[in-house]
Amino acid sequence: MTAIDQNDAPPQMRLGLAKRGYSGVIHHLDAEEVDSSLSALELESRLIELGFVEGARVKVLHEGIVGRDPIAIRIENVTVAVRRREAMAVVVV
Repeated sequence: MTAIDQNDAPPQMRLGLAKRGYSGVIHHLDAEEVDSSLSALELESRLIELGFVEGARVKVLHEGIVGRDPIAIRIENVTVAVRRREAMAVVVV
């Protein structure tokens, strides 16, 4: 068995930083350092209820005019709108 080289891992980024047209796969949720009025646990729970689960394919479909917020995201076959600051809890590859 060989160890996985860190350089072989795909680059990760927060979904809240993605621009329109970005496509990726959800790697994990990390709401600990996100600027939200919700607690980290509550934010993660709400995102999971919307379909933000590990392995789901996502695509940024639209950005709001003012401050590029909110963003419309297709998760598999469902489209949802979320605030960018809340999308920062979703780590994608």
